[in-house]
Amino acid sequence: MKTDFTEEKQRQRAPSKRSLETKARILDAAERLFAERGFEGASVRDIAKEAGVQVGLVTHHAGPKEDLFARIVTRRADELAAGRLSALASRHEHGKLALPDILESFFEPYLYKAETGGPQWLAYARLVAIVSADPHWRPLAERCFDPTANRFIDAICALYPDTPRQVIAAGFVYSVSAMLALVTSRWRVNALGDPRPDAASHLDELVAFCAAGIEACATSTPATSSKGS
Repeated sequence: MKTDFTEEKQRQRAPSKRSLETKARILDAAERLFAERGFEGASVRDIAKEAGVQVGLVTHHAGPKEDLFARIVTRRADELAAGRLSALASRHEHGKLALPDILESFFEPYLYKAETGGPQWLAYARLVAIVSADPHWRPLAERCFDPTANRFIDAICALYPDTPRQVIAAGFVYSVSAMLALVTSRWRVNALGDPRPDAASHLDELVAFCAAGIEACATSTPATSSKGS
C-alpha cells in the first residue's frame, strides 16, 4: 500500500508534457533574445512575449532573470563538452596528439552544431561570448566551461613541457575568441570578400591560424618560475 502511495505521489510531481514543452519554449525564447540583445537588453516581459506565455510562467519555470540566463547557458554545456572530449579521445586513440588535432577536437563539435543544430545553437555562441567577456559570469564559466578547457590546456601543455602554463592558457583563450568571432561575425568575413556561407568550411584555416599563434608563443617564451601557476 505504501509503495502504491509513493508511486502515485511521484506521478503527481512529474511535470506534464505540456509543462515540459512550455519550459523548453521559454528557454529557447530567452536564448534567442539574450543572444540578440544581451542580458540587460532582454526583459522577462520580452521573453514571455517571444515564448507566447504569461510573464509569471517565465519565473515559474526558470526562476529570476539571472537564473534563467544561467539555465540556458548550462543546458547545452554538457552536450558540447561531451562532444569535444569524445573527439579528443578519438584522435588520441590513433596516436600521439599534435596541436592541430587538439584544436580541431575543440572547434569542430561546436562548428558542426552551429551549422546543423538550427538557430538556437548559433545563438548559443553569442551567449558564450557574453559569459566570456563579463567577469560577472565567472562562476558560471567556471562551472560550465573551465573543466573542459583545462583538459585541452593540459593536452597542449604536454606538447610544450618547458612553456609556462599561463602562456598556453592565454593562447587557448585567444583561440576560443577566434572561434566565437568566426561563428558570430561570419557576416563580416563575407562582407570583406569571403563568400563561403558556413563556418565549418573555415575549420582548417581556423585551426592553422590558432595553432601558429600558440606555437609562436610557446616556443618564444622562456621557461620561468611561474610554470604551472
